[in-house]
Amino acid sequence: MGVLVPLVLVLVVTGGLGAHRDTLACTQGLACRLLDPDVLCGMEPQGSHHGLALSRLRLEPALRCTGARACSPCLEARLRLAVPRGAAGPRIPAAGHGGDGDRGAPEHGDPSPQHNASGVLLLAAHTYTSSRCVAMEVWAPIGTALPGRTLHSGGFPAQGWVTFRCFEAPLGSELRVTAYTTTRGHRRLSQLQRVPDCSWPVAQSAVTQCQAPRLQVSPGPKEVVIEVQGAMPGHSYTLRLYHNQSHGTAGPGRVVTVQSSNVSYSLPAEEVLPCLCLQVWLETQDPLRATLCPFSHDAKAWQQLWARSRLVLHTEAQALTCSLSSPCDLLAELIPCWQPAPTGPCQALPGLRHPAMGQGSQELGGLWPHPNLCVQVWSHGQVRLSQCLQDRALPGRPDDILLLERHGNTSLCVLERGACTPLASFTSTGLGHPGLLEQELRRDVAMGQCRQIWHHENSTAVTLWACPMHKYLRARWVLAWMGVMLGAACLLLLLLLKKENIKGWLKSLRVDYSSEAPLRGRRALLVHAVEPVAERAACALLAALRPLGLAVAAAPGGGSGAAAWGPLPWLHAQHHRALRGGDTIIILLSPAAVAAAHQWDADPSPSDVPTTAPCEAFAAALSCAVPELAAGNGRYVVARLEALVPLVPPVLRAAPAFALPSETKGFLRALAAPWWRGRWLEPYVAAVAGGLRRAVGE
Repeated sequence: MGVLVPLVLVLVVTGGLGAHRDTLACTQGLACRLLDPDVLCGMEPQGSHHGLALSRLRLEPALRCTGARACSPCLEARLRLAVPRGAAGPRIPAAGHGGDGDRGAPEHGDPSPQHNASGVLLLAAHTYTSSRCVAMEVWAPIGTALPGRTLHSGGFPAQGWVTFRCFEAPLGSELRVTAYTTTRGHRRLSQLQRVPDCSWPVAQSAVTQCQAPRLQVSPGPKEVVIEVQGAMPGHSYTLRLYHNQSHGTAGPGRVVTVQSSNVSYSLPAEEVLPCLCLQVWLETQDPLRATLCPFSHDAKAWQQLWARSRLVLHTEAQALTCSLSSPCDLLAELIPCWQPAPTGPCQALPGLRHPAMGQGSQELGGLWPHPNLCVQVWSHGQVRLSQCLQDRALPGRPDDILLLERHGNTSLCVLERGACTPLASFTSTGLGHPGLLEQELRRDVAMGQCRQIWHHENSTAVTLWACPMHKYLRARWVLAWMGVMLGAACLLLLLLLKKENIKGWLKSLRVDYSSEAPLRGRRALLVHAVEPVAERAACALLAALRPLGLAVAAAPGGGSGAAAWGPLPWLHAQHHRALRGGDTIIILLSPAAVAAAHQWDADPSPSDVPTTAPCEAFAAALSCAVPELAAGNGRYVVARLEALVPLVPPVLRAAPAFALPSETKGFLRALAAPWWRGRWLEPYVAAVAGGLRRAVGE
């Protein structure tokens, strides 16, 4: 009793050490203090031969924090100590609890001396890259048992715990901690412990590396803005853009670094694809990464993907293969089809659907090459890509037909228009009666004149044959040409027999088509007011339009018809005839005609006196023309004498109007439309315009 037994405990740590903010605590009845938080491993101080003994070592994960969300992972070491029987040390004051980082002797408590056991403990922690050792001193009273314990004659009469906090280490790393004393003959305790990673719930909200940033994507018409949300000030983030592919040929993708002051990145809209994924993480050791694939259901991204995908056909070793290249994985089917005409429909081949297997060459079930074969890529019920052997400058065979042979009953049918037509009902190109070529096609298949393009290796149920039809079509064309030549010979003989009649007929045709009357056979009705200037203009128009072959009747007019019927009934009869025959009705506007139109449109007040006396006959003609014009019936053309009539009255503005003589060319085109085109009007424009100028000038 009365001998102080020193106990030295050394901790060796390997890994990120950082600044030491260690704490040391012991249970009631023990006193402890840190001697050195970073002693050189192997150079620790030596203790006496007797002292405290190590009973148990326990390592637990913990956090060392400098702020609310600024913590680092570490391991807390708990040592269970025992005082062996007969251990004694020098008299020191009563034991108490050691404080954080207490480097001096424990403070004196009870002034009465007690016998104590003490010792220097060392903790050694090792990793692959570094190590750290910690030395501490512990006192335990010998004369008094620890709380809750009793002294025995042998073994360890008193026990207690010492807690060291803590050894820092990276997330997910392994740390080996060894505890021993400087007393000779005592055992060492060693334990390997893994530091938790970010799956530890406590670390997810407190450790910086475990706080994954969030991504927000804002699509626009020309670019897509990617923003890192929740970025911590003063930190940098790495943003990775890559194509998520199962075949693994996309490479690392694009990696950019964004600062906390500007945590957004702009991506051109044309680079957006369904498999484009984003990954962001904090630039620190072993950070947690956030991954987002936001364009997997974007319709525009799928359109751009199909636009960048390519389908190529290959003919290798008498087998048809294809390769489908795309920046992303495609959920699609490859369907071979038969297309005789480049612009015609493509008939899908039965039993030859294949799922797209990604990059590289892909076989099509042993299909043999043929110029009429194509391959279509179907996805979500639509044809996305199509490629034919004809597209590779390989001449097609539009006369070949595709036969399907079922060996179960040796029947043959023709694949056409989405169905398989039996040979007994098949007619080639719609000519002849059904079944006309049945025996010939069966003979061609049996004699090997048809080309086998597919036969399943493991089954004999179905075989596809491509049979040429040109020899049968050629025979029909020969018969048709013989009929044409025979008809031509008969016609020539008839012409020779009636030579004189044919000459007269050709001469009449030449006279008709070479005449200078382009409007021959056309008729027109000219409606004008009864006043001198209008009558002179009407006469000038009649004389100028006569060389064009246009038959023009003027109203009001004279003649036996007007005398027999009367002016107004005759005018109504002429108007009705022009409407029924599709003739052109020309309304010539002079001052009296304009006055009549205004009077017809709205009754003036008694105080209004027109400057020009209206023409009652012209007003009667308007009663016939205006209702038809409003209903869109008839072909009406309004011609105003521009020197006398500045504007067209509102009641007649529904019809095309021309100012004469300046717009004579447009006026003649309106009379000739829609049968005549070209520059034939040019010689007549000057004659009509000159005649009108002379008539108005008089």
